[in-house]
Amino acid sequence: MSTAAEQLYQEMVVEHKRAPRHFGTLPARTHEARGRNPQCGDDVQVQLRLEDGRVADIAFEGQGCAICIASASMMTDAVLGRDVEAARALQQRFRAVLTGKAEPGDADLGKLVSLAGVRRYPSRIKCALLGWHALMHAIGEHAETAEAHTEASS
Repeated sequence: MSTAAEQLYQEMVVEHKRAPRHFGTLPARTHEARGRNPQCGDDVQVQLRLEDGRVADIAFEGQGCAICIASASMMTDAVLGRDVEAARALQQRFRAVLTGKAEPGDADLGKLVSLAGVRRYPSRIKCALLGWHALMHAIGEHAETAEAHTEASS
């Protein structure tokens, strides 16, 4: 990683840890999920309001290391307003970059690319992915609810 990329990574992590975006409770949530990593103490709850298959609003709360909080903060910015499938696809690309299965420049991550440096620290990858896992569980809850609703209306 170049010095400039490393500096960007550090700046983004510090900025989002100090002032996380969409941090707090979402009063009108329709879905939520919690992610915990007992090994390091990270604990994040992601709350969503899904409307017409898109993320109409999102928030998160909890505690964790700088990487965990920064990643969750950046995630909320990245998925707000997107449809559920686009959020899933973004999560898959982000995960692929962090686990070394894709190159950062090929993944179309936007500002999330600044977190690609986490892949150099294997023990921290779980920290960066925790909020994303909670998001996917919350969205999965939406899919199950939609399927149950469809079956009930038949």
